[in-house]
Formats: sequence, C-alpha cells, structure tokens
Amino acid sequence: MTPNETNDQTPERTGDQTPGPSPTADPYPLRVNGREESVAGAWLGESLLFVLRERLGFPGTKNACDQGECGSCTVLLDGEPVCACTTCAADAVDAEITTVEAVGEGGLSDVQQAFLDAGAVQCGFCTPGLVVAAHALLDHTPDADDATIREAISGNLCRCTGYGRILEAIAVARDRRAGAA
Repeated sequence: MTPNETNDQTPERTGDQTPGPSPTADPYPLRVNGREESVAGAWLGESLLFVLRERLGFPGTKNACDQGECGSCTVLLDGEPVCACTTCAADAVDAEITTVEAVGEGGLSDVQQAFLDAGAVQCGFCTPGLVVAAHALLDHTPDADDATIREAISGNLCRCTGYGRILEAIAVARDRRAGAA
C-alpha cells in the first residue's frame, strides 16, 4: 500500500479520540454519616476520597498521598477503616460510610478530646484519619493494649509528633471509656 492509499479497516482520526472518563448515566446513592447522598455526574472510577471532598462537601477527610500509604484519608466503610483514596466510590454503594465529621457531631468525641488533652494535634493533617482509626479500634476492641493500639494506627503517618502523644491520646480515650463503663 502506498502512502496515498487508504485501508478500509483503519478508522479515520478526527482530533483526539483518546477515551477519557465519562459521567455515569444515572446518579448513584452513598450513605454518608447516616444520611443518603446522591452522587450525580460522576465518573464511576472516582475515588471515594474525591467524591466525599469534591462532590459531597466533606472536607475533613484529607488527601495526602493518593496511594493508600499515609492514612490521612481514613474513613469507616461498614465500620471498618479504609483508605478513601484507594476505594472506588461506586463500590461503596450499599455501605455505611463514616467520616471524621460524624465522630464529633454535637461537639468533640472522646477521642478528639483525648487528642487535645494529650497534645497529639500538631499540623492537623493526619489527625482526621488517626481519629477515625482510633474510633474504629476502640469501638471494636475497647480494652486494646498498647501493641494493639500501635498496630491499629500503623497505616497512619504523622510527620510532626513522633507518635508518643498520639499513642497516649488513644490510651487516654480507652481508659476514659473503661472508667465510664
């Protein structure tokens, strides 16, 4: 075939035809902090982090690594901590999503208060993910020992505190819950 001949099996290109994200045909529901939210015009592959922050207005969940390495985007999915940056939002349909905004509704939660009391809040970027992870731990394992606490937050990175005060805060919240029981 010469350069001027065409092959009937080769499609003509008119501009950029690279496939890109396309909006969903229909809105889909997400249950966030006990309320039904509708996600409209979203690409089905969007991360839960993006949908929570940018589409639904829950800015407490932070974006740091976008790779599931730092834990700043930790939310609860049916009570279990997950990295929202690596969770597809459409996969969270029919699940209960809990963000940091819900753990302190009506004031500070016991974990949030313990973080303040122990001085475990520095720049605050990792704090929402740590608070959510600590809530999940103490809700599932109220008598968590120090090793269990360390393991529970092992997926959450903090560059400011060195973890001493964070570990202390979670232990304080655990002990306060035990004293209140």
